[in-house]
Amino acid sequence: MSNMKKYIEVSLGSYSVSHGYDANNKEIMEDFVVDGFSKKIVAVNRIKSVSDKYILTDYLDGRWIYWEYKESYSAVKSMLL
Repeated sequence: MSNMKKYIEVSLGSYSVSHGYDANNKEIMEDFVVDGFSKKIVAVNRIKSVSDKYILTDYLDGRWIYWEYKESYSAVKSMLL
């Protein structure tokens, strides 16, 4: 039995949704700007990568979401490892 967490709590803010690619292979992005950050529970199996600024998660119908997050990279890394 694995000790891997199924969910983590993170403060998420503004985000961008990737809707795929156009005929010229340019990513189709839709940006959403919000005031501040809100705590959210995120399923670990939806997280695809973490950078210093963004958590990339999958979404419906093959879309991706790049979320800004408030915690430090080290804190998120510790939650996941």
